[in-house]
Amino acid sequence: MPRHFTRRSLIRGITAATAVATLATGLAACGGDSDAATTTGTAGTVTVGRLSNGAAKETSLKVSEVKSISAELPASIKKSGKLVIGSGTLPAGAPPLGFTGSDQKTLTGSEVDLARLVAAVLGLEPEVKRFTWENLFVGIDSGKVDVGFSNITDTEERKQKYEFASYRKDDLTFETLKKSPWTFDGDYRALAGKTVSVGAGTNQERILLEWKGKLEKEGKKLTVKYFQDSNSTYLALNSGKIDAYFGPSPNLAYHVTQSAGTPSPTRLAGQFSGAGATLQGLIAATAKKGSGLAKPLSDAINHLIDTGQYAKWLTAWNLTSDAVTKSEVNPPGLPLDNA
Repeated sequence: MPRHFTRRSLIRGITAATAVATLATGLAACGGDSDAATTTGTAGTVTVGRLSNGAAKETSLKVSEVKSISAELPASIKKSGKLVIGSGTLPAGAPPLGFTGSDQKTLTGSEVDLARLVAAVLGLEPEVKRFTWENLFVGIDSGKVDVGFSNITDTEERKQKYEFASYRKDDLTFETLKKSPWTFDGDYRALAGKTVSVGAGTNQERILLEWKGKLEKEGKKLTVKYFQDSNSTYLALNSGKIDAYFGPSPNLAYHVTQSAGTPSPTRLAGQFSGAGATLQGLIAATAKKGSGLAKPLSDAINHLIDTGQYAKWLTAWNLTSDAVTKSEVNPPGLPLDNA
């Protein structure tokens, strides 16, 4: 299949061209340290679901360092004693994966909670830094971030620069107004004539633009629109400027519950795997390729699965349907041609 120049591709080029200037200012305009809501007690207790404003049930989990796993860490990470975690949740984030907590300043969400559980297994102090989505990857590339825990899909394209430790299923969903009769059954032709919003630089954007290209070859039109944050997206949906929003299932499922009592209730209109029609998509902890972090991260996640803390984390955030039976290092991801 021929490759298409996409908005995501242009953003990547712009990001690469400006990376030096961005890093020279320490990513001050688009990142920063965060007082993440997850807390780690002195006795090895990690509390998840704090300040979630009802998105999660606060739960305390006992997690201790596993020496056989922490011994796998790269020497530089062991020496530093900390795990720098990147979260691509600026400017607004979206619950339940990553968002500003009920105190209006603290980062909370399922992703940073799992990151801190993993850090506890590795015997490391977690340090969370927030970025815009595009600059999260600049942070990983530059070494300012050890690992991204931010709903990052495992794709074959990303494997050219990054290594992965999977931890959750990746399903994508269309959200429409409840009164809309439109549904998506997995066939891209259902999108003909529609206007759909999607996040720039995301895996779902790549899939949507592939469908757009197919429709254009058939003489049909799909209009793709971008907005700065989820609030702007939902204003556009409520006003009829877009027909649907295509995004991560956990985010959209949560929003449907929140919109139920409003003048503009929404519904989920169809699901699609983040790895394409023939492969289950996976969300993964993401580190720089060759960093040596993927295996210890995966082993730490598998330890949490084996001991039951993983299931309790998912339950706290109402994400049990996203569970995987094991974490894998660099599992198959969205193909380069999305065939």
